[in-house]
Amino acid sequence: MSQGQGFGFGLGKMKELTEAFKKAQQVQEGARRLQEELEQMEIEGESGGGLVKVVLSGNQEPLSVTISPDVLGEGAEVLSDLVTAAMKDAYNKSTTTMRERMEELTGGLNLPGM
Repeated sequence: MSQGQGFGFGLGKMKELTEAFKKAQQVQEGARRLQEELEQMEIEGESGGGLVKVVLSGNQEPLSVTISPDVLGEGAEVLSDLVTAAMKDAYNKSTTTMRERMEELTGGLNLPGM
């Protein structure tokens, strides 16, 4: 090891490392705020032209299911299919929302795996 070089990091590398740590802290704080926002969000999925509606929180916790009386006479199988389709719709909307918000949070940071 040559003198003044430390562990192979020059001053330029230390600045880069310091900036990377600052960015990581910003992302961590943003992720905490995002988690709080997601807990408060309500994302609605529906099926059958609005006959069945499912509401999830932004972090995909089921909050409610609303079934129109108009669909009750259609039978259990149809109702089950409509509830499943509404849940899938809400789930897809929530994952899209989470992905978009994470991209906003980490945009431009060139994080591996993002």
